Amino acid sequence: MSGHVFHPGHAELHGVTVVLEMAGEGLYVGRYHEETPAGILLHDVAEHQPAGAGVTREEFLRKTLKFGVRATHKHLVIPTAQVRRISRLVEWESGQS
Repeated sequence: MSGHVFHPGHAELHGVTVVLEMAGEGLYVGRYHEETPAGILLHDVAEHQPAGAGVTREEFLRKTLKFGVRATHKHLVIPTAQVRRISRLVEWESGQS
């Protein structure tokens, strides 16, 4: 349901699995916790960097949607200035992103 916050006092995306598209070609998939002055804090994060990845980001996202987030970082803070866009992972499944 849109606008529902699972934990009152937190941002709408708190606890939601999101895709952070970076200013470059990389992206991160993880559970959104909060945005702080240091950046966006995600938990259980999978990272895709195109250099040497062997798969496109679209293939990476398809596999993530099918098999789940394969976390390579337990917690990660990504500087907000480096993030081009944040979207819910489920939006990629429905083709909205």
